[in-house]
Amino acid sequence: GEFGGGVINLTTSAIPDENFITIGGSIGGNTETTGELGYTYFGSDSDFTGFDDGARTIPDIFQDALDSGNLIEPGPDFSLEEVQDITASLLNAPTTLVQRNNNIPVNGSIEISAGQTIDIGSDRLGIIANFGWKNSWQTKGGLQQFVTGLSTNAAGEDALIPELGQDFEFLSTENRIVVNGLIGFGYEFGEHKARWTSLYIRDTLKEARIQAGTDNISVGDALLNRSFTNWFERQLIDTQGVIELDFGDIEVDLRGSYAETQRESPYERAFSYRFEDDVNDFVNDLQTNGERASVAFSDLDEDVYSGAFDVSYDLPTAMPIKLSAGFAYSDQQRTATRRDFVYRAEGTTVGPLLEQARPDFLLSDFAIRNFNIVLQDLSSQFGTAAYDAGLEIFGGYGQVEVEPFDFVRAVFGLRYEDSSQFVTPLDLFGFGPDLGDVASTSIDATEFLPAATITWNFLDDTQLRLSASRTLARPQFRELAPQQFFDSESDRTFVGNEFLGNSDLINVEGRLEHYFGRDERISIAGFYKDIDNPIETIATTQGQTFFVTFANAPEAQLFGAEVEFQKYFPLYDVLGGVFGEDSTFFETRDLVFVANYTYTDSEIGVGGEGALTTLGGTGGVPTLASNVFVDGEPLTGQSDHIVNVQIGLEDSETLSQQTLLLNYASSRITNRFTSTTNAGELVSIPFRDIPGVDLDFVARQGIDFGGFVAELKLEARNLLDTRFREIQTFNGSQVDLNTFDRGRTFTAGIGVTF
Repeated sequence: GEFGGGVINLTTSAIPDENFITIGGSIGGNTETTGELGYTYFGSDSDFTGFDDGARTIPDIFQDALDSGNLIEPGPDFSLEEVQDITASLLNAPTTLVQRNNNIPVNGSIEISAGQTIDIGSDRLGIIANFGWKNSWQTKGGLQQFVTGLSTNAAGEDALIPELGQDFEFLSTENRIVVNGLIGFGYEFGEHKARWTSLYIRDTLKEARIQAGTDNISVGDALLNRSFTNWFERQLIDTQGVIELDFGDIEVDLRGSYAETQRESPYERAFSYRFEDDVNDFVNDLQTNGERASVAFSDLDEDVYSGAFDVSYDLPTAMPIKLSAGFAYSDQQRTATRRDFVYRAEGTTVGPLLEQARPDFLLSDFAIRNFNIVLQDLSSQFGTAAYDAGLEIFGGYGQVEVEPFDFVRAVFGLRYEDSSQFVTPLDLFGFGPDLGDVASTSIDATEFLPAATITWNFLDDTQLRLSASRTLARPQFRELAPQQFFDSESDRTFVGNEFLGNSDLINVEGRLEHYFGRDERISIAGFYKDIDNPIETIATTQGQTFFVTFANAPEAQLFGAEVEFQKYFPLYDVLGGVFGEDSTFFETRDLVFVANYTYTDSEIGVGGEGALTTLGGTGGVPTLASNVFVDGEPLTGQSDHIVNVQIGLEDSETLSQQTLLLNYASSRITNRFTSTTNAGELVSIPFRDIPGVDLDFVARQGIDFGGFVAELKLEARNLLDTRFREIQTFNGSQVDLNTFDRGRTFTAGIGVTF
């Protein structure tokens, strides 16, 4: 689970081997965060739980205005006094005022699990339950820069010059609270099993951030001070039922599930103050360029229904043959809304008496009433304010597993899939069917997806596996929807592209595996992918606003090789004699060494001459792919070199593990970006993430705790203190897009099982 790049299939335990109750907790800190300076804001009394106490609930007068189908601004639909009432109804100081905290708290978590098995005649009923709460803090402080393209330096050369773009120092503190719960029932009757599991996860992120610097793109060289407060609620409720019927040669599986996802972000606030030499202070008149206040509200609801029926049959033949078939259906429906507003002093500026006020005074009821401050609705200016989306998939599939010769196993499968995906912008303001030239998306596909794997055990401990398949990659709703969303990980605003299409992949792999013993192996693999219409992340500017969006490149190819080694070395054979024949410490302990290296070469292809791609916000007018992509560049997110090394001690008789984990990934493109040189040549200057080397230490130790079993855990992360670095470079010049110190994180925990 520590290494990336694979698939982990987890099935929830249904019937515990024995009854248990486990209570645990942990405490931890980070060298850049815990006990150090950070920024916070009040929000509400119950924020530490991950649940707002109702303070952020939208006031009725504001909700009625949102539901009216009219832009909220003084005019024919709302009088000035009505808009002032709406503006004054919003929660002010608790969501606007950023405060210094010189002693950011420690991280902590609590977890409780329980399970019981009840015998009912020859049948068994199992019950499991789990609850967890985790509260963590992270402070990031560093540089955030951006330029719209190449400029000319003092030597007359093309260069990236942050002073001519956006050049900010920032400090941000994120408080993340995760609450989760699970309850499951399992029933075994004869050879058959049934499971019902319900899962709840709530992930809340509360952020306060301040930037100080210049924005020469839209403001000039004046010093700016910007503050941001955010509250992101993400919630999942999932329930699933599974029935596994075993009739000997025939097995039947039935699955059904329902999931409800919500994402709410009330009161996304931003303030920008500009330094005014005449008053020797930062000012905000809510009107002048660089002086503004804004607030946004977003809400997303999604429901997913899915079900599947599988059956397999072992044929009564001399040659082992197993036939499998089934079908699956899923229906995913989403509704998302985002409303953006700025504050304006109607007909004038707020004047010198108020423009130096801190944010909560600037937007106080007194200021709103006496300086005619009102909300101005910008929801229609950034794509679409709301959209509906859906994805319906019906799949039918069949598979044959056969051993045609001794030591040869072949699996052949074919999946038929019929899918329909749509994103439909909603007209909230009566603009008519064109919605400002924002198009609807409809992607219908009927595909046959074959797959085959052949495994040859040509030696008792060695096998060769060859596989090939055709797969699809669909754009996510957020990649399709022409609506803004803020990504807290990258601190960037994204907007979808309604003209994206599916990607088609051909996958081929060969793998040679040699096993020394149980859980000991060396494997060598080679792989190749051919991709039509890969979806790539694009950094772009619209006017003077920076966005990240998505686009289909015409094609891409990817190939590479992987080497993996895993070996256990009994420590007694190596060190037992050093400490004497009577030493028993090393008798059951092994030295574990695991190493993995992956080399990948990927290339974007712009296609033949005249190949096209379509960007969002263009009304569907295609552009040359060569204007967006540079032929031969790697795929986004793809490192050429990835190294994972694990060295640890494990006790085969008791719970005792101590492990060092070293991970390295070479630089990778996060966003594509192109610019034009002085000579008129289109060049690529992609955003690059520099992951570097991570060194972690994790340990688990079981102990007898007053007759109960206890497990101690210790984690030490980022021991080399590797920074986060996302940069752009060109001819020796550099832009620090987002760089900060991550710090070292230490966590200690204990769990006791009764």
